[in-house]
Amino acid sequence: MPSEAPTLPQLADDRIIEICLKGERLYGDDFTPEQIARWYVDEEEGYANLGAKDEKSYRYYYHAMNRLHGYRHLPKGRFARALGIGSAYGDEFEPIAERVDRFTILEPSKQMRRDSIYGKPAEWVPPSPSGDMPFANDTFDLITCLAVLHHVPNVTHVMGEIGRVLKPGGFALVHEPVTSMGDWRQPRGGLTKHERGIPPKVLADAIDRAGLKVVKRTLHTFRPWTVLAAKMGYEVYNVEWVTRVDQMLSQLFAWNTRYHPTNILHRIRPVSVYDVLTK
Repeated sequence: MPSEAPTLPQLADDRIIEICLKGERLYGDDFTPEQIARWYVDEEEGYANLGAKDEKSYRYYYHAMNRLHGYRHLPKGRFARALGIGSAYGDEFEPIAERVDRFTILEPSKQMRRDSIYGKPAEWVPPSPSGDMPFANDTFDLITCLAVLHHVPNVTHVMGEIGRVLKPGGFALVHEPVTSMGDWRQPRGGLTKHERGIPPKVLADAIDRAGLKVVKRTLHTFRPWTVLAAKMGYEVYNVEWVTRVDQMLSQLFAWNTRYHPTNILHRIRPVSVYDVLTK
C-alpha cells in the first residue's frame, strides 16, 4: 500500500515553505504539541505589543466592516451567551452589545481586560496553547473570531472547537486574510512573528469539518483602494461608504485572487474573506 504523505513538520524547511506558499497546505496546521507551544509563547502578547496594550490610546477600527459583512446578516433577537475569540477588550461587539446578555472573551493577553463590555457582564479566559477550549459542547449562541485564526498554528483544530462549543442554530462570524501576508520567515512591519493568511481551500475545508455552514461569504480588502482611502484620511473600515466601495471592488477583482503574489499584477485583488456561519 502507498505510504501516507508526510506531515509538514517532517519535511525540510524550504520544502515546507514551497508547499505552503502555493496555498496547498497551511503552515502550522499539523504542528507537533511542542511546536505549537513555542508558537503560542511568541504570539501571546504579539497584538498587544503592536500598540493595543495601551487602552487609553487604543482604538477599534472595524465597526463598519463588522456591521456590513457580519452583524446585519444575523437574525433578530437576543443572544444569551457570546464568545469572542482573541477579542482583546471586546470592542468588536459594540454594534450588537445591547442584544447580548453575557460575554466571554478567550484572550491570551493579560494586558487587555475590562470589568464589563458595554455594561454587560464579561469574563476573560486564557486559551490553551493546544487550541482546546475550556467550554462544554453547545455553550454559545454567538461566536466571533475576527482576524484571529491566522495568528494560531493549528487552524483546523481551533475551527473544530468553534463548531463544538457553538449551539445548534447559533452563529459564528469568522474574518480572515486568505493570502500569504508575505514570507513569514522574514520580519514584516506591522505584523506579529508568525501570522500568515489561510488559503481559501484550507479555510473552507476547516469550516466544513467543523460541521458549520456558510450563510454569507464576503470578499473584502481590495488593497489598492484601502491604501488610497487611508491616504485620503479615512478610517477605512469605520466608514460605511468606504467599506461598501471596497466590497464592490473586491467582487470585481475576485478572479485575480491567489494565495502568494509573485508580481505587481497579482496584488490587484481582494485579500480577505468574512464568513457568517451557522450550526
